[in-house]
Parts: sequence; structure tokens; C-alpha cells
Amino acid sequence: MFSSDTLLLATIALPFVGSLVASLLPTNARNAEAWLACGTALCVLVSLSLLYPAMADEQIVRSEFEWIPSAGLSFVLRVDGFAWIFALLITGVGFLVFLYARYYMSPEDPVPRFFAFLLAFMGSMLGIALSGNLIQLVFFWELTSFFSFLLIGYWHHDASARAGARIALTVTASGGLCLFAGVIVLGHIAGSYDLDRVLAAGDVIRGHALYLPALVLILIGALTKSAQFPFHFWLPRAMAAPTPVSAYLHSATMVKAGVFLLARLWPVLGGTDYWLYIVGSAGLVTFVMGAFLAMFQNDLKSVLAYSTLSHLGLITLLLGLDSPLATVAAIFHMLNHATFKASLFMGVGIIDHETGTRDIRRLSGLYRFLPVTATLAMVAAAAMAGVPLLNGFLSKEMFFAETIATHNGSLLDDALPYVATLAAMFSVAYSLRFIRDVFFGPPATLPRTPKEPPHWMRFPIELLVVVCLVVGIVPNLTIGPFLNIAVASVLGPNAPVFDLAVWHGFTLPFLMSIIALAGGVATYAVLRVYNLDTGPLFVLAKSRLSVGDTVSAWARRILGLLGTQRLQTQLRILVCVALVAGFLPLVGHKLLPETMELTPIDPAFALVWIIGIVCALATAQQAKFHRLAALILMGGAGLATCITFIYLSAPDLALTQLLVEVVTMVLILLGLRWLPKRLDEGLRQADSSTLMRRYVDLSIALAAGAGLAAVSFAVLTRQVLPDGIADHFLERSYTEGGGRNVVNVILVDFRGFDTLGEVSVLCIVALSVFALLRRFRPAPESLSVPERKRVQEAFDVDHPDRQPGETFADYLLVPSVIMRLLFPVIGTFAIYLFLRGHDFPGGGFVAGLSMAIAIILQYMAMGTVWVEHRIRVYPLRWMALGFAFAFATGIAAWLVGYPFLTSHMFIAHLPIIGDVHISSTLFFDFGVLAIVLGATVLILIALAHQTIRTHRKPSMPSAVADGVG
Repeated sequence: MFSSDTLLLATIALPFVGSLVASLLPTNARNAEAWLACGTALCVLVSLSLLYPAMADEQIVRSEFEWIPSAGLSFVLRVDGFAWIFALLITGVGFLVFLYARYYMSPEDPVPRFFAFLLAFMGSMLGIALSGNLIQLVFFWELTSFFSFLLIGYWHHDASARAGARIALTVTASGGLCLFAGVIVLGHIAGSYDLDRVLAAGDVIRGHALYLPALVLILIGALTKSAQFPFHFWLPRAMAAPTPVSAYLHSATMVKAGVFLLARLWPVLGGTDYWLYIVGSAGLVTFVMGAFLAMFQNDLKSVLAYSTLSHLGLITLLLGLDSPLATVAAIFHMLNHATFKASLFMGVGIIDHETGTRDIRRLSGLYRFLPVTATLAMVAAAAMAGVPLLNGFLSKEMFFAETIATHNGSLLDDALPYVATLAAMFSVAYSLRFIRDVFFGPPATLPRTPKEPPHWMRFPIELLVVVCLVVGIVPNLTIGPFLNIAVASVLGPNAPVFDLAVWHGFTLPFLMSIIALAGGVATYAVLRVYNLDTGPLFVLAKSRLSVGDTVSAWARRILGLLGTQRLQTQLRILVCVALVAGFLPLVGHKLLPETMELTPIDPAFALVWIIGIVCALATAQQAKFHRLAALILMGGAGLATCITFIYLSAPDLALTQLLVEVVTMVLILLGLRWLPKRLDEGLRQADSSTLMRRYVDLSIALAAGAGLAAVSFAVLTRQVLPDGIADHFLERSYTEGGGRNVVNVILVDFRGFDTLGEVSVLCIVALSVFALLRRFRPAPESLSVPERKRVQEAFDVDHPDRQPGETFADYLLVPSVIMRLLFPVIGTFAIYLFLRGHDFPGGGFVAGLSMAIAIILQYMAMGTVWVEHRIRVYPLRWMALGFAFAFATGIAAWLVGYPFLTSHMFIAHLPIIGDVHISSTLFFDFGVLAIVLGATVLILIALAHQTIRTHRKPSMPSAVADGVG
């Protein structure tokens, strides 16, 4: 019925579309947002289910769209059995968490934002599972870090939530950068970033000299994401997130991404001692340490967090053992852990929701108040402990069987069965503590009397617990076929024969399970008498193993030694580091050609440069005394640059430079009032240390400028292409780009992807400026009636000769009239620049700047209040519209089988006008126009709203009056 391309595109696109729709819903529409999220997850689940016949036949379903063919990059969606099972896990658990969150979240919470983030996170996780290109996988990998940051810090009024979100983002995003570097090396070795080609190059990769660097970098990325030692400390701190987030991200999805990647690349990177020692050691330490620390936690979510660390360590250890059966056990435990741990997190959420606390020391005897929830939680905890007839017992017994097998005969290998049994005892102990201390014993005094939650809030737990039971009792009939599909796709012809029978007889692994169960009960009994909250073991658990606190302390010490709160010093260090980083690769290479014919210097051109240099030096000198004069001189240096572009026959650059100078000058002028006041005239004499600092800054500036000039000159004097870079674009501008303006064609066609990235950076800058300044903005209501009243009072004082009934908005000086009338003129000029840009100097960027200048003039002439009550700009909508047009242009090329952002020229037959040649890049250029306009005006609004507090005259922004001194 549906093609594979349609199913895969729907699978990856639906969560992001649902996220966008959810973000637009009203804040009081909790039901609508929950049903939207649940419906989206169900649709994705159905689309994945339709792929079952292909997965059962061990097929690989691919859908490929060319992205940047010249760089070997394509957008590839690839589904094999392992990716399919993992995607089913993501969407299935996601659906249950969305349903649970409907009842967990308070109506007072910003629920649209919550469900929008969750849906976007689901889409990012599906992107990891279904990516057939390694670069594409890293992109989605970092998206999960970003959205997890937003979800962990969802309750941003809580300091612990903000701190946990920052730590999680720092660790996982840093690991993602290492993963990116490792993927680059891996692609270099394999000769491609396509996952199928990489998986087929295992022998080549393991035998390459760069195997170890690639392995270490990729393992850092995987171990940080799955919170393995020594990167484990971020996960317990992430428990400040809402419980649905913990149930989804920190049990079933995000923390599984690392072990998913390890299993995905095991056929390529495994099979060496490096893999065994690095992966196996990290997994073993995390397995034991997490189980030990979990016994001493008093917060229920902390118990589950450290138990998650332990179980992830178990999976990592299995993958590190480097055997096919261990890989089978690892995949099996991934699925089992997701079911019982997600149900436990949701059960803890119900306990917290109904009692008002998660502190084990305050909880007791909840079974009589929450009998159904307690029963479900006890079954899930028993599965976590590895009790027979539950799914956790089966995968843990397979784990025990692998620990007693011989791998390399090392001391670590010989000690593995004993260490594994010890950690399993700890697992039983903390599971028993969870059951015994929370649900049994005398009733505790609680903040509120608990009662059973609504049935549909409990339904996700019921379903997951049923899965634990059914899989544990009849595994071959339930999970067996799905596990076979996943294993076959990972191991291929090396897939071993395995049996999921509940009973294998009195074997050594079964004996280890019995010892772990009995030893765990004994351990809990001893610790209960010993008192969990005191003693050296408790102190060890709280201090000696707090690696996160140790790392934070080191970071604070390093920051104290090297850090500074002065912006100038930070910039100085940044520029010096960039200078050294740019210089080192050039050591030993010739930058400039040995012989070249220099162009004679034109005296007029030299005079322009002399004027520009004088203006630049005078700017630095005048900055000490008069900032407005320094700003004017800086504009003079910019104007010299503009004339240089004109002299060198670059009208597009000259036009852009001129408009950028105008916008920058006005925005800096508005921001002058935020700078600290200058010293008095008698104190302005610089001492020796100040002079030395200025000379150092001048030296750094000269070195950086000379270095950039030398590199630019070296690039321009090299013959990169046979016919030269300029000739290459000149010959192909019209035939391949549909335009005669080579500069514009390069920006919107040949290098359109770069342009998209650059305007994205512009948006980020605008949003950052707005976010930084919004805390200083007056309250929204002060921009309406009260603000107009205050401005009118100031106007009455300044204009006692006004006519009766005349307001500040009606009193216009001649310059203000001219500036107001220039609005339609500049707007028309901007449209003209936009329409001619593909064949003549102009384009979307300069057109957007022109429109921004038209609006800036209105702010200067009439003031903020007058403008914003007559001109509705909505910069965020312009930015969103621009991105929509830019991406739609690229996706449209995809839909007709061409690479992303491939242009197409067609002829439009218009009445009266006749035939008009139109390129598809016109729409991309409009997107650039909208983004530039929105970003520039957003910065303008952020700055202009600061000046409204001190109006002098409506025709003169207060930044001009106050900020020049």
C-alpha cells in the first residue's frame, strides 16, 4: 500500500511535525497536546509495523536522498532488524510515557512546550536508529543532547534542574564532538560515511593505523551518552527532570543510544584487545559501582538512576566481552531493561504525585493505600533484581553464562564471574529495599494522604509489567522472533544459535543467580541493621565515588587560575588561541608563491587605504575620550573598505558592506548608553601598565590581521582548479545557476548550504542578544497606555508652545518627516534589489538589510512607542518564514529526485509582461531576505526598548542623547 520511502519519511518526519504543532497549541489545551503526542507516536508505530514482513525476511530497507553528493553525503534512512526493534522501543515506550504525562503534568505547567520537546526528542532518537549515514547519525545524536537539555531543565525555576541540564549537555555534547571526530576518521578509513559500506569494511578498519584513534573517539561518544564510568555522574543529576522525562530518556531511549551505537559498530570495531579492555573495563566498573551506590540512595529516583547506571554497565560489559552470544544477551537486556525501568520510574512518579515526597526515609506502608500501584512496582522491581519467571532473570542468566566463558584468559577474565555475582547481589539488595521500605511497615506521616491514581495514568505501568511477566514465562513465543530479527541484522552469518527457555537445568549460571538472590537478601538485612544512613560505607558512597563533584572541583580550580570576568581579557585569550591554532598547520608549508608579478599601485587607491588606516587608528585613540567620534571614524574605515570593493569590481560586496555599515552604526549607537561612563579628564592619562596592555593588543591585532591576509593571499594565488576558481564560476553561473550575477549565484546556489548555515548563525546571534537584553526590558504593559502617558508628559514639558490636542506623535520635525516618508521609498528599493539580485548587484541579503534600515529610520524618527503601535514587524515570524522558504526550496529538489537545494530555472508566461525567466533560487533568496530582516529587527527591538525609559524628544532616541559621553 505504501512504499518504503513513504513509510521511512513518515517515521522520521511525523514527530518533528507533531512537535511544531504542539508548540502552537494554547497553554490550557492539555488534552489536545497529550492526544496529539499519543496519536503521533501511534502513527509512527503503525508505519514501523508495516515493515515487519521485510524485517522477518532479514531485508535492509533503504531510502536515500542526495544531500551533498560532491562530499559523499546523502540523507539515508536505513532499517534493518536491529534498528527496527530499537525504533519500536522508542515509539512504544514513548506512546506510554505521553499517555502517562497527560495525568502527571499539572495544568499550570507550560504543557505545549513539554510535549513539543518530547516529540522532537522522539524524532531525534528515531534519527539515530534509522540513520544510514554516519554524519547524519552524529547530527541526530547531538539533537538528542540538545532536547534532553531542554527537558531536564524544563522546570527552570529549580536551580538543581538548571544545573543538571547544564552538566548533561556539557558531558553528552562533548562526547558528541568526539564521536564526530571519530566518525570522520572512520569514514576516512572506510572511504565512505555510508553505514553499509562501513559495516562491510571491518577487516580494513581493524587493520588500519588509525583504528585506535577512531575507536577511542567513538567510544568516548558512546560512553558519555550511556553514562559509563568515568562519565557517569551526569545521569543522577538529571533526575531533577519531570518523572515522564526520566521514564523516557533515562531508561528507554537516550541512555540506550550509546549501547545501541556500540552494538551497531561491534562488527566493525570489535574483535581486538583494545575493544575488550576499554569497553569491558568501563562496563564492569559502572556495573559494580552503580549497584553499590544505589543501595545508599534515599531518593527513589536516585535509586533508579544509579540502578540504571548499573544495568547500562551490564550491557556495556556484555558488548565488551566481544563474543556473539554476549552481544545477543546485550540486545536482550536492552529490551528488558526498558520495560521494567520505565514502569518503575512511572511508579515512582505516582508515589511522588500522591504522597508529595520521594524520600524513602519518609515512606512506609504504602501498600494499604496504593495496592494496585504497589503490586505493579513490586513486580517491576523483582524483574530488575532478576527473579525467575520475569524477563530480567532471563537476560541476567545469559549474562552469567557469558562471564564464565573464556575470552582472553586474563586476570580480569578469571575474576569476572565473582565480580558479576557481587554486583548482582547489590542489585537484589537495592530492589528489596525499594519494595520493603516503601510498601510495607507501619503507615508513615505524609504531606498528603495517597490514593490510587486515575486508571489511564496507571495503564502504561500495567502494560509494561504484563510484558515483563509474559516475556519471562514464554520468551520463545513472545520476544524470541523479534530478538532473532535484531541479532541476525547485527551479527549476520555469525549469529549464534540461542535458546530462551525458562529452565536450562541446574547449571552454573542458575547457581550464580541463586547465590545473587540469597546474597542480596542477606546484604539488605545486614545493611538494614547496620543503618544505611551512617557508617563508613555510607560515607564512601557519598564522597569517595562522587566523581562528578571531583571533576567540578577541578574545573573550579582551573577556572580560578585561568579564568577572568573581564571581557577584554577573554577576547584576548580567544584571539591568541585562534592565532596559534591557525598558525600551527602552516608550519613547514610555503604560503606565497616564489615568483609573482605584482600589480602597480594606483595612487588614488593608496590614498583611500591611507584614509582607512588613519580612521582605524583614530578610532582606537578616540575611544578613550569620545565614543561618538570613535564610532564615526570607524564608519570611515568601513567606507574605505566599501570603496576598495568598488575599485576591485565587486559591486555586490560594496553594496553589502555599505548597508552593513549603516545597520551596525545605528545598532552600536543604540547600545552606547550601556557602556560604562568614561573617566574624568584629569584621570584619563594612561599609566604604564595600560599602555603596555594596549601595545600588546595592537601586536595581537596586527599578527591576526597579517595572518588572515597572508592566508587569503595564498589561497587567491593558487591554481585550485585547472581553469581557475573565477573562470570556473563565471562559465557555470548562467548555465548551471540560471543567473549572471556570479556572487549571488554562488551564495544561493553553488554554496547555498553554506549560506543556510550562515543565516542560521545570524538567527542565533539575534536570539541571544534578545535573550540577554530582555531581562532589562520594561514590562509589556508599560509599552502601551502607561508608557504613552509618560512620553506624552515629557513631550508637554519639552513643547510648551504646542497646539491644543496635539500629541508627541503629531509633532514632527522636518528630518522626522523625511525619515518617515523614506519608508515606502526604501521598501520599494529593497524589492528592486531583491528582484534584480540574480542577474545584477543585489539579492536577498542586501534587500533584507535595506528593509531593516527603513524600519530603523522609523525608530529613530518617531520613537519606539509610535513605531510599534503602527508597524507590526513580528521579527520571529519573519525568521520562521525565512527558514520555511529556504528549507522548502531544498526539499522540493529532493521530491523530484535531485540533491538538496539543487536549483531549477523555468519560464513563467505572464500577461502583458511576457516571458519571465525565474530560478527556484528566488524562493531561497526570499528566505534569506526574511531571515536577515527578522534577525536585524529583533536586535533593533532589543536595543530600542532599552532607550524608551529616557525619552528626550520623539524624534531623537535617548541612546543618541545619553550614550555618547
